[in-house]
Amino acid sequence: MSKYSFEFKKNVVNAYLNGEGGYSYLAKRFGIPNKSKVKLWVDNYNTFGDEGLKPSRKKDFYSFEKKLSVVELYLSSEISYQDLALQEGITNPSMITNWVNRFHISGPDALRPHKKGRKKTLDKSKINNKSQEVEEKTIDTSAEHVKELEDELLKLRIENAFLKELRRLRLEDEAKMRERRSSSTASEENSD
Repeated sequence: MSKYSFEFKKNVVNAYLNGEGGYSYLAKRFGIPNKSKVKLWVDNYNTFGDEGLKPSRKKDFYSFEKKLSVVELYLSSEISYQDLALQEGITNPSMITNWVNRFHISGPDALRPHKKGRKKTLDKSKINNKSQEVEEKTIDTSAEHVKELEDELLKLRIENAFLKELRRLRLEDEAKMRERRSSSTASEENSD
């Protein structure tokens, strides 16, 4: 069950759209612990209408390719999870956070769908078929190997783009810090 009802969210959004206050003011007024919730609701409402405020009863399925493209887009740009979710038509930005974290830990394979449930037990007729499958798999190994290498290459490209962006941001921060130090040193010399 959702912590906030559709009607409550709609009231908050309407208050914002009617100009009754900003995100922080409305969060305090309605007892919402964080103004980012109000912003998320307003953005979802502006993008998806009433559906953006309703709790999702259906479980959305996103393909491996969709998840991978969203993760790539996040890592290669300076867009926030929330803005990316709105851009891609995903109502829950934390889902993208989950995908990015799983990608960092285990690579692209972590985004692939996995079978759920208990494994079936094999009977003897299936064991004979399994030996035939093994023979077929040896033929198919080269294609699987190429696919694994392509996945690894993609992961490394994304990781490389991420590290380059991180390095660029660090260099910018260091330049700003040096600039602040030099301006504070200059102001101290002028005051002496």
